[in-house]
Amino acid sequence: MSTKFHRALVTGGCGFVGSHLCEQLLAAGTAVVALDNFATSAPDNVSQLLDRPGFELMRHDITEPLPTMGAFDVVFHLASAASPPDYLRLPIETLRAGSVGTANALELAERNRARFVLASTSEVYGDPAVHPQTEQYWGHVNPIGPRSVYDEAKRYAEALTMALRRERNVDTGIARIFNTYGPRMRTDDGRMVPTFIAQALSNTPLTIAGTGEQTRSLCYVEDTVRGLLALASADHPGPINIGNPHEVSVCSLAEEIRAAIGSKSPVTYIDGAIDDPQRRCPDISLAERELGWRPVVGRAEGLRRTIDWFAAPDRDNTALTSVVAARLFDDDVAG
Repeated sequence: MSTKFHRALVTGGCGFVGSHLCEQLLAAGTAVVALDNFATSAPDNVSQLLDRPGFELMRHDITEPLPTMGAFDVVFHLASAASPPDYLRLPIETLRAGSVGTANALELAERNRARFVLASTSEVYGDPAVHPQTEQYWGHVNPIGPRSVYDEAKRYAEALTMALRRERNVDTGIARIFNTYGPRMRTDDGRMVPTFIAQALSNTPLTIAGTGEQTRSLCYVEDTVRGLLALASADHPGPINIGNPHEVSVCSLAEEIRAAIGSKSPVTYIDGAIDDPQRRCPDISLAERELGWRPVVGRAEGLRRTIDWFAAPDRDNTALTSVVAARLFDDDVAG
């Protein structure tokens, strides 16, 4: 299903996924306002869009009252810290982005009678007792652990989105995004793919947290954005899983990346992260049935494109932060 939008707001529009979403919206002929406070992103991610007709960039914190921006017919809410080092560094800001920020974005959509798409997360499932994870599963989340600032922010955002849909008839859709990777990820954000690539390119040890037998399901960013656009164009309320159902262990992924680069990096093991999910894999049958969506970029091709981006001559892949060196986290992306 494809609906042409006239003008879109993308909160977190300069983030990893947000910048790709802005790009695809513009390519479809939709005018875009990217709103971002640059807490975990950079204007460089949309530098190629700045001269494009119909694109506007606005620096603003989504938790503050929104300025007058004109009319929108779709609002994508991606504004949030998404990697564990970021949300552990910004715990209160992350909770506010999921609560106050979601309320502000929802109210803007309501005033404009716009379709609202919440970028939620597979983290709402926690360390799941059900595999693969379906949208009917309520999750297994530690509400007071260190990861709870992100997990519970997104769970609250989903609850608020559904409340406004039921009580005020706001046109909403919830996407539960699973692990996403691709160009424009930060080398120092602590997630698995950019960390392994940066380490392999510099022939430094690949650090694996825990046993490495824990699994993830990696979706290339182009596919994730197609899923968000498909949900925006539909009338389904969600939640709908957006992810790749092909599971891979952390150890296997490290070896795939090392082999693709031809790196001599050894593999080292460090302590696992607290409450780290041991299995992560989406059931995407609902997305296939209701949105006609499924990922099409295979992992080998997606990793090749991502490695090529990181290996570009002007890219600095050496500045892994002390947080990353101390502990490797992995998580999906929402902004």
